Amino acid sequence: MTETAFDSARFRQVLGHFPTGVCVVAGHHEGQPVGLAIGSFFSVSLDPPLVGFCVGHGSSSWPKLRDNGQFCVSVLGADQEAVSRVFASKEPDKFAAIGWDRSPLGEPRITGALAWMDCTLFDVHAGGTLAVAVGPVPALGGAHEGTPL
Repeated sequence: MTETAFDSARFRQVLGHFPTGVCVVAGHHEGQPVGLAIGSFFSVSLDPPLVGFCVGHGSSSWPKLRDNGQFCVSVLGADQEAVSRVFASKEPDKFAAIGWDRSPLGEPRITGALAWMDCTLFDVHAGGTLAVAVGPVPALGGAHEGTPL
């Protein structure tokens, strides 16, 4: 096995070989829905049920979600790449052309998602260029079977 000098570009390239799904994390801020695309969503614990995700410090949507204290995670299907692109953008109203309803906690849940999880924000950890958010899951559901994005 050949080793090369470590640098950020190489780190990103190597980790790019590990596929991850895409989720939308959404909540409300001042009565308006707000959300962002997440590619680093993970299970933290089964008992109690905890999930987590990583988000860049430069995100303009994350501070609004963090302040809300609760959010809904929608697991996108393979047919929802366009939805992912909208939520990865700086679009001011990401929900304008996206179908959604309200989760049991009242947060935005993306129509057509494979699964969803309501979460309350438990803790946020600094992780270099990212924040690592962790929260318990009081409600969840699977909308339908399919291949994740």
